[in-house]
Amino acid sequence: MFVPEQFKMTDPADVLSLMQANPFAAFISHDSDGLTATHLPTVTRREGETVVVECHLARPNPHWKRLAANPEAEAMLIFSGPEAYIRPGWYPSKAEAGKAVPTWNYAIVHAYGRAEVIEDGAWLLRHVTELSAQQESPYEMQWKTSDAPAKFIAALIRGIVGVRFTVSRVDAKAKMGQNRDTRDALGAADGLAVRGQGADLAVSAMMRIGRD
Repeated sequence: MFVPEQFKMTDPADVLSLMQANPFAAFISHDSDGLTATHLPTVTRREGETVVVECHLARPNPHWKRLAANPEAEAMLIFSGPEAYIRPGWYPSKAEAGKAVPTWNYAIVHAYGRAEVIEDGAWLLRHVTELSAQQESPYEMQWKTSDAPAKFIAALIRGIVGVRFTVSRVDAKAKMGQNRDTRDALGAADGLAVRGQGADLAVSAMMRIGRD
């Protein structure tokens, strides 16, 4: 991914936070048969100095067999953060000089590493329990794997295969108007706040960091 210096995310804590806040990722790998991709939910954590991502694939999905056959091959996970279309009319400078065009602001992480395929039932139960707890955490009445019959959960677990992805490097980008002066950046942030669609408010907040 092309990352101009002004858009580069350099704080590992910020990168980890973006990955954790956007757990539905695109998992992409390559082998002699070409590229393959699966979109899946993830659990990301730091273990010492290493970032580890855990996820799972449906057993009928051939992606896991291709991973197992190429354990040393580098793969990648793409975590897409908030994104929004930016209207040129939101820039005060547009009314003065007309030198403004539409653009898109966004935050994204490409995590590279190697994948270990895991079929152990206890590992898979722990993983889906943690994944469910992660996604249910905002709710007062949280669903747990223990809420369903044990035999039912066991049958579902037999239908999935786990993946433990150890991150070796990342490209992390937050294009949030750093190439515009403060007046234009805040003008666009205000425009997003008024529009308020999709991830507009999240992008607006990120654009204001260090500007307000």
